[in-house]
Amino acid sequence: MSTAAAAGAVDTVAAAAITPERPQPFAALGLTAGEYTRIRTLLGRRPTDCELAIYSVMWSEHCSYKSSRAHLRQFADKAPRTDALLAGIGENAGVVDVGHGYAVTFKIESHNHPSYVEPFQGAATGVGGIVRDILAMGARPIAVMDALRFGPAAAPDTARVLPGVVGGISFYGNCLGLPNIGGELAFDPCYSGNPLVNALCLGVMRHEDLRRATATGEGNKVVLFGSGTGPDGIGGASVLASASFGGGESAKRPSVQVGDPFMEKLLIECCLELNAAGLMVGLQDLGAAGISCATSELAAHAGTGMAVRLDEVPLRDPTMSAAEILMSESQERMMAVVKPGDVSEFMAICERWEVPATVVGEVTGTGRLEVSWHGEQVVDIAPETAADQGPVYERPARRPAGQDRLNGDGPQHLTRPATGAELRDTLLALLSSPELADRAWVTEQYDCYVRGETVLAAPHDAGVVRLHEDSGLGVALATDGNGRYCRLDPYAGAQLALAEAYRNVAAAGARPLAVTNCLNFGSPEDPSVMWQFIESVTGLADACATLGVPVTGGNVSFYNQTGERAIHPTPVVGVLGVLADVRRALPSRFTRPGAALVLLGSTAQEFGGSAWAHIVHGHLGGHPPTVRLAAERALAQVLGSAAWDGLLEAAHDLSDGGLAVALAEACLAGGQGCRVSLPGDPFTLLFSESGARMLVAVAPGAEGAFAALCEAGGVPATTLGTVGGPGIEVTGEFSVSLGELAEAHREVLPALFSG
Repeated sequence: MSTAAAAGAVDTVAAAAITPERPQPFAALGLTAGEYTRIRTLLGRRPTDCELAIYSVMWSEHCSYKSSRAHLRQFADKAPRTDALLAGIGENAGVVDVGHGYAVTFKIESHNHPSYVEPFQGAATGVGGIVRDILAMGARPIAVMDALRFGPAAAPDTARVLPGVVGGISFYGNCLGLPNIGGELAFDPCYSGNPLVNALCLGVMRHEDLRRATATGEGNKVVLFGSGTGPDGIGGASVLASASFGGGESAKRPSVQVGDPFMEKLLIECCLELNAAGLMVGLQDLGAAGISCATSELAAHAGTGMAVRLDEVPLRDPTMSAAEILMSESQERMMAVVKPGDVSEFMAICERWEVPATVVGEVTGTGRLEVSWHGEQVVDIAPETAADQGPVYERPARRPAGQDRLNGDGPQHLTRPATGAELRDTLLALLSSPELADRAWVTEQYDCYVRGETVLAAPHDAGVVRLHEDSGLGVALATDGNGRYCRLDPYAGAQLALAEAYRNVAAAGARPLAVTNCLNFGSPEDPSVMWQFIESVTGLADACATLGVPVTGGNVSFYNQTGERAIHPTPVVGVLGVLADVRRALPSRFTRPGAALVLLGSTAQEFGGSAWAHIVHGHLGGHPPTVRLAAERALAQVLGSAAWDGLLEAAHDLSDGGLAVALAEACLAGGQGCRVSLPGDPFTLLFSESGARMLVAVAPGAEGAFAALCEAGGVPATTLGTVGGPGIEVTGEFSVSLGELAEAHREVLPALFSG
């Protein structure tokens, strides 16, 4: 078809006004009949094909948060007052002041559905998208993390999905030169057919570099720069993440974006130079919903209008329609608002970085988003109706019918190891399970130390990155979540996820400062899922208020289910902490013989949702461990002071698998054994998953000072033994060599996935 013919066939605003009854495929685009009627009411006519495309992606669950927005307000309403928060919820990413004129920005988002359909590209573009969110705030991306969950490790589909996901993350992050400093890997049957791929990025900036996604200044130019727009990713994340899987997944493959990390690397450097030169009034990345999102949000946030010419958009496929151009989620693209007098210099910098750039429109004072295609007007809407005024649903919520039965089926009837030999076998069974096996097969595919500023990375409790060489200023990051805990009690489970990430950051010696989250749930149309979601959000908001850490932003991922089977409710929480000097950061490995091993916190018989019940017995029931936020806060304060005073050699939090697994991990990582005595029931002390606990190695000679610090801080401290020896010896119970521990722990994932 010729260009003239294509232009003549387009559905214009004028045509829409005189053909009100023309059928439109709103349902195929994911809109309900009620939503379509509301669009017609807002416009006073039927929408054009292009307008329908805009509303379909902007009002999707992924972009509009229509089922979650009413509940997410709790994060702002209950947020603690903090002067450190420079930008928060509603921005591309949260920004936090960390001192010395520096600010950091961080955010976590999901790319779950694309990663199931096309594992390599789905995961790769998940990394690319979150990196651009950080870039859009004016920051240099400096590190990434990932939180991954799959079905059973031995399942054929896990063998298809996991290597592709890990390969995609590794490929994109390594090509960008960004260290991957940590994350999670979990296996559970509930994630069969619906893996979770949550990607986090961290960036750093000076305060004056902060940029926001606004299109201010009538007459300013709208510049699209980066990769060309193609058919890959049309309705990609916005559509894939707004419906559950139920067959026909192969037909969704064209919706998955295709990434080019080499272009993204050029785009990063180009953006940073443009920002440093002061050439951008506003900046927005093009992720989910593509040009539809960038144009409507830039204009809506500024309260201005925008005139855009779609035929100016550089295309990789000249046969694309106007609606397809608006919906495409092709990667490595940004949109900037530039003063007319700065356009030449802007273009010169883009050319130097070999980043294509094109003026595609202007900021107007009309308050309308007006889009043309070959001289014909195809969009005329108020941008805020797409960006900010989507539907808000108060979905029905109901406690699941089987919840009481699940909570009543506690683990107390399960057979517990009674002898030293049985305790030893239980430890080896946990360490040799895919759920707790060594993650090196995954993490060694990532470059954890590129850029030279990584202080700690996996397998340490938190990733630590240096920001300022002279002062040693740095930050620590950790992500955590436990779907089993949340299935048993979504309110407490979300709080336990926050508590563990908070504790992991504290284990590095950092002061926890701010929170991001990725809330992964099943269909919001299921009242049971909505109950889980509301409980989780409420629990997380309440815990953040208690701990004094604000939520700076995040992501909601609904429809994580196949047919009627939803995943466990899985809120993944990322916590950022600050270290005044990273040279005092604490590792989680034991390396110094003679260091005293001290257990901080109190241990109770808490096995509901535990690794022991899940791995050894295949059981899920009862209640998760008790949430003890005051104890978590006291523990973090003691750890921070002890690290600063140089009293500790190492610290490792107790979580999955309890003390036994923590001992094994710290000994294996440091190449040193240990000898410990247990003052109580060995099984409970070794395998309970009570919260607010930490295992520390005290520097020789600092035992008295550390004991006094714990007493002053109200943190129980129990000396268990010392570091050193050829293996783990539990006095009076069992011993196991480091070699046997390593053999059980390190070959599990390579045996499953190396082929």
